[in-house]
Amino acid sequence: MARGVFGKILSSLTLFSFLCVLLCTEIFSAGGIEPDSAAQIPSFSGSVSEIVDGNNRFAADMYLELGGKQNNAFFSPWSIYSAIAMVYEGARGKTSDEMQSVMHFPKDNSTRRQSFASLYGRFNANDSEYVLSNANALWIQKEYPLLSEYASVVDKYYYGKAENVDFIGAPDGARKTINSWIETNTDNKIKDLMPSGSIDLNTRLVLTNAIYFKGTWVKEFDKNATRDEQFKTGDGRTIQIPMMSLEGSRFNYTETENAQILEIFYGGKNISMLIFLPKEDNLSTLEKTLSAKQIAEWKSGLNKQEVEIHIPKFTFNTKYFLAEDLGNMGMPTAFTSGADFSGISFEKPLFLSNVIHQAFIDVDEKGTEAAAATAVEAATLSLAPKTPVFRADHPFIFIIQDKKTGLIMFMGRVSDPGEK
Repeated sequence: MARGVFGKILSSLTLFSFLCVLLCTEIFSAGGIEPDSAAQIPSFSGSVSEIVDGNNRFAADMYLELGGKQNNAFFSPWSIYSAIAMVYEGARGKTSDEMQSVMHFPKDNSTRRQSFASLYGRFNANDSEYVLSNANALWIQKEYPLLSEYASVVDKYYYGKAENVDFIGAPDGARKTINSWIETNTDNKIKDLMPSGSIDLNTRLVLTNAIYFKGTWVKEFDKNATRDEQFKTGDGRTIQIPMMSLEGSRFNYTETENAQILEIFYGGKNISMLIFLPKEDNLSTLEKTLSAKQIAEWKSGLNKQEVEIHIPKFTFNTKYFLAEDLGNMGMPTAFTSGADFSGISFEKPLFLSNVIHQAFIDVDEKGTEAAAATAVEAATLSLAPKTPVFRADHPFIFIIQDKKTGLIMFMGRVSDPGEK
């Protein structure tokens, strides 16, 4: 490939920067977006169990890493997982080994790539009862030489649409172009993901992932039943917050010695929210046991029964710069001059300069009412069992999952629902 003047410019640099940008988006807002109609979306087929397990293990690990940063936490493990997977395709040696260990990627190329392609198709399939879309893009310095094999893999399996921008001549213009794409693919809920100065003359490649979800409850919360009630925050304060209530309905529910677990479905019943509420207001004890395996065990114990539920309304905006976190988790080399991304380009060494992740969630009473399934259970002639009360008036953990595969798309902690 001819390099010309651009090649001379590159040869004067001692090191390239590599910026990986990740984001997720909103729950329950008005409006919606459609996936890129030009993309050929594959059908959902084959086993994706290794990718789902890897994503969920990473989700629990990242939750524990982010736990101490803010009162509330909210992120999309699938967004981060997908974007870093595109980078991992070009990693080699120690860099690759560290990334694989932290992200729990399947080592077999065929398994990993086919699984991502299948899940991309599943998460972009049209459904009349909710909106879910997932988009990837590569933003490349014009004339920058990517290896054809790498570009082909990202295009074929990750549906990463490549776009040329001018990081050298117009870095702020490139930043605005990327931010505009992000806003479009998140129904304008994620704005200014990349702050001023996040792109500079050394930037050569930016990878972005956007995931958008809009769903409504199968069983609607009555707005007239929402009341201001007390909530004990993670730092010990007692605040007044709007608490949604619903009685006389059946939900998937179970409880253990230390926690109550509740599952609430969105329209279509393909996606659900699971809430893990500690007993005795002891979230730290619950978090110490948190893992993908533990979440799976909690889910396996769910049974449909009548539950009286009380859940706070909340809206969060979160933003994380994850380079240090991912380094702490075991992949520091990717962010140093010793990084090996020679599978991306034959030019001078690339390294990750940052990983930016921004998320938005808005949970309220909106939803559509649908007929609930009814189960008849054998019982003795003693008094009817007491209906469990699920009162989330203290900090809790929640996830939003794809029900069929069990993949965790979003994960968070509500420690102070009054904090925006």
